[in-house]
Amino acid sequence: MTAQTTPRPLADANATPGGASPFGELPEWDLSDLYASPDAPELKRDLDWVEAACKSFAEDYEGKLAGLTADEMLDCVLRYERIDTVTGRLGSYSGLRYYQCTTDAERAKFAGDIQERVTNFMTPLVFYTLEINRIPDETLEAHFKENADLARFKPIFDRLRAMRPYQLSDELEKYLHDDSVVGASAWNKLFDETMAGLEFEVNGEVLPLEATLNLLSEQDRDQREAAAKALAEVFQGQIKLFSRVHNTLAKMGEIQDRWRGMPTPQTGRHLSNHVEPEVVEALRNAVVAAYPNLSHRYYELKRKWLGLDRMQVWDRNAPLPIEETKTVGWDEARETVMQAYAGFSPEMAELAKPFFDKGWIDAAVKPGKAPGAFAHPTVTDVHPYVMLNYLGKPRDVMTLAHELGHGVHQVLAAGQGELLSSTPLTLAETASVFGEMLTFRKMLEGAKTQTERKVLLANKVEDMINTVVRQIAFYDFECKLHEARRHGELTPEDINALWMSVQGESLGPAFDFMEGYETFWAYIPHFVHSPFYVYAYAFGDGLVNALYAVYEQGDADFQSKYFDMLKAGGSKHHTELLAPFGLNASDPAFWNKGLEMISGMIDELEAMEE
Repeated sequence: MTAQTTPRPLADANATPGGASPFGELPEWDLSDLYASPDAPELKRDLDWVEAACKSFAEDYEGKLAGLTADEMLDCVLRYERIDTVTGRLGSYSGLRYYQCTTDAERAKFAGDIQERVTNFMTPLVFYTLEINRIPDETLEAHFKENADLARFKPIFDRLRAMRPYQLSDELEKYLHDDSVVGASAWNKLFDETMAGLEFEVNGEVLPLEATLNLLSEQDRDQREAAAKALAEVFQGQIKLFSRVHNTLAKMGEIQDRWRGMPTPQTGRHLSNHVEPEVVEALRNAVVAAYPNLSHRYYELKRKWLGLDRMQVWDRNAPLPIEETKTVGWDEARETVMQAYAGFSPEMAELAKPFFDKGWIDAAVKPGKAPGAFAHPTVTDVHPYVMLNYLGKPRDVMTLAHELGHGVHQVLAAGQGELLSSTPLTLAETASVFGEMLTFRKMLEGAKTQTERKVLLANKVEDMINTVVRQIAFYDFECKLHEARRHGELTPEDINALWMSVQGESLGPAFDFMEGYETFWAYIPHFVHSPFYVYAYAFGDGLVNALYAVYEQGDADFQSKYFDMLKAGGSKHHTELLAPFGLNASDPAFWNKGLEMISGMIDELEAMEE
């Protein structure tokens, strides 16, 4: 990006010169199911209700939880759940509205004000978790035996009590709760607003981040190179700020971990995911051991397809030379995904339909809009919302299938209620990756030529490498970053070196790395928002590959078992959810089954070369 005193307007990546979208009419969110507007009377009513409800909850229960009967404990939990629902509605509305345009000062202020007020209201409730964790095990077990409705919430109690060894004093926990508004969340907001405001000049056109990243999958190699170099130039210009964000957040995490006595920086994430560290370690080790057989082998194939002596990082997501440049209109993308879902189960398609028809998807790329894609569950008495940045690439169809899978999962899990519907991250990727797999298989079945099949297979292998290999490399980078930060402040060069230490290992010998690529850690939002989140993608992909193998074997009850798994939300451990399928993620050999599916696709691609 060239220096400018007055920023030029960003290009709307969805607009043609005439202003219309080349992809057809793209849906936008209708947030009115949450609130009609920021000044809606219902929003003020809910804020007032939360303030009063939190105050009365604390008055009624603080210092008294250990002495409650089973029936009284159930009433307490239900009151807490109601507060959680209303605060979730407020946060969802303000947050989603902010993500639509993170550079809008009014939206940023509104979201910040809502977060601050809700945090202040809920400070008196910090005692709730602390006191639950001081109740003797035998008292809770007796309550669960006496009251079946309360026993339904046992998984919530179990997760809370998993934190008992790391719990601080009541005063410190209240302080950390209050500090959160100006702590990690403030740094997250700084990161989001900075990323959304970045401008990248590519061949004379000024683009936002999402549209620039999209150019890395263009057929024209010069265009890819120009985009990669524009990204590197802008990231380098902001590298001190991004280094400050990562240094600060990693240090904040280290301080909390040290005070809590957590043995590793990853412990908190494993606890929140309800997954054992050894399971994650088995996954990580299996993937790293498979690098030569997966990414190294595939990218060597791709190097030959592209006719290159060496690949550059801007070639990683390049389309194959035999692949026709194709723009997929929104209607075609919708039809493709809906047919794939319906082919698995008409019920799944029916669950997906309202997302398209009722304003539950926001698809267009717009200046200031948050990059990436997500499905936000909001609260169980409303519905999820899906955000995309749709640019008409075949990969965008897969992203739609992925996020719609999340949405369907969240709709089904809503029946568990607010506290039990939330799925640990490791399982939250199950329906999304399964939705992608259904869509891919549907497209593969429809391939009319060997060339079309080859392109589809290659694209799927690349997506799986991005989901498994790349995310485990990200996880290793985070582990190295947090460990290094424990020993002192990290310079941008230190962080760059950690990034590069995992890139060559994971991508393999086919690649050279351009000057500037060492800064590409800077734009990955998961490192900022959700440390160590990324292994959940690899977990989900491996799990789904194993699940899909069971499906292909013709289990007559697979669909009903699958829906039962999604409906369970966060009410069951992964061992319980997978048992009906004869699977166990705690078995180290489990992960090799999923990796073998990727390897088998590469085998087929290699056979096509003979």
